[in-house]
Amino acid sequence: MQAPDTLGIIAGSGVYPQELATAARKAGVRKIVAAAFTNETDSVIDKHVDVVEWLRVGQLGGLLKFFREQKVRQAIMAGQIAPKNLFALRPDVKALVVLAKLKQRNAESIFTAIADELKKKNVDLLPATTFLEDYLAAKGLIGGTKLSRAEEEDVDFGWNIAKEIARLDIGQTIIVKNGTVLAVEAFEGTNDAMKRGGALAREGAVMIKVAKPNQDMRFDVPVIGVETIKAAAAAKLRVIAVESGKTLVLERDKVIDLAQRGKISLVAR
Repeated sequence: MQAPDTLGIIAGSGVYPQELATAARKAGVRKIVAAAFTNETDSVIDKHVDVVEWLRVGQLGGLLKFFREQKVRQAIMAGQIAPKNLFALRPDVKALVVLAKLKQRNAESIFTAIADELKKKNVDLLPATTFLEDYLAAKGLIGGTKLSRAEEEDVDFGWNIAKEIARLDIGQTIIVKNGTVLAVEAFEGTNDAMKRGGALAREGAVMIKVAKPNQDMRFDVPVIGVETIKAAAAAKLRVIAVESGKTLVLERDKVIDLAQRGKISLVAR
C-alpha cells in the first residue's frame, strides 16, 4: 500500500507500537501520532512518534478528538490493552453510548465498535500487520531444535482444539502435553495460561497459539515477542506453535536467541 502522509497509532502495551512506528517511518510515513494509554503504553513511545496524546482507557471521545485535530485518516491498533482494563475502564460519554449498544462485551466486540466510530469520523483502521509484513511468521521451524514425534503429535492434537476455542472467542492459546489439554486461555491472557499449564505439566508442555478462523486482521492478531518467550521459559514449556502468515514475531533475533537458550522450539504451521 502507499504510505499515508499521517498515521495514527492506537498504542497498547509492549514493543509492538514502537516496532510499528519504526517500520512505518521506513515505509515513508511522514508524520506519526500516537494515542497512548496510562498504565498500558510504554513511555518510550514518545521517542518514536511525532505527537503523543496520553489518554485513559475508555476515553473514546478523547481519541476521536485527538485524531481529528491531527488530521488522521488512517490508523492502526498496535499492542494489547490488558483485558482487565477493558472492564475496569471509566468510559467517557462517547464510550458509554457505544458500550450500551453492545450485546457482548469482549475484546473483539469492543474493538469493532471503536473501529466503527473511527469510520464515522473518516478514519480507516488498517490491518494490524500493515508495514510489518516481514514480521509475519513463515511456515516451519523459526528457532530451537526440531520437534520430537511426541511433540509433533501434541501440536496436531491441539491445533483444531485451539481453533475451536478461538472460534468461540474464548481465547487463542492452549497448553497441552501427552494428548491432554492442561490449560485454555480465557480472560486472563496468554502468559497466565502458560503459567497454569506449565505448573500442571511440570515441564515439557506444548503451547499452541492460533488466529481466529475469521480473524479480523485489524486487531487482536496473535503476537509473539520477548516477553512471551520469557514466560514460556519460566513455565518450562518445550514448544510454542503458532499460525504462519497470521502471527507477528517481534524482535525476531532476540526471540530466537532466548528460545534457544531456554531450550524452546518455536514453530509456525
